[in-house]
Amino acid sequence: MSPFTLVPDMNGEGLHIGIVRARFNEEIGLIELDTCLQELEALGVDEQDIMVITVPGALELGVTLARMADTNEFDALIALGAVIRGETYHFELVSNESGTAMSRVAIETGIPVINGVLTTQDEEQAKDRAEGKGRDCAQAAVEMANLMNALEPESDDDDEEEDEVEENEGRHDKRKSK
Repeated sequence: MSPFTLVPDMNGEGLHIGIVRARFNEEIGLIELDTCLQELEALGVDEQDIMVITVPGALELGVTLARMADTNEFDALIALGAVIRGETYHFELVSNESGTAMSRVAIETGIPVINGVLTTQDEEQAKDRAEGKGRDCAQAAVEMANLMNALEPESDDDDEEEDEVEENEGRHDKRKSK
């Protein structure tokens, strides 16, 4: 069996990408942003088609991503930052709530939201993962933007033409069976 398989499209030409970076744990977020931008460029995304916004922390990412999604200006959105475990429950709260907000934006708008917020035990772990995460986010954003574009329903004009063809084929089939 050979089903149709949609292969990943990593061509970023013509895509509009929005990035929101949390400033809390700024050094890590800046590393992520730098490698993310480098990878987007390598994938063909024009720097003029990228918008970068900063917010105070991870909890502010969701509302900002939602507002950006509402503009319909972006093919994909990326959230960057780091939440590092402390001695209180606050780590779990920030990690869970920011992740939930990002997922909600993606599901409600249909625009891919790539979660690049590192959640680590300590700053060293975050620094070790920041470059890779920035690069991974850029790749995921381009792939998912292209996937969503490929899965976009055809226009109404195309649907009407297909309906007419199906009606005519149906009539043809009925004539054959008489």
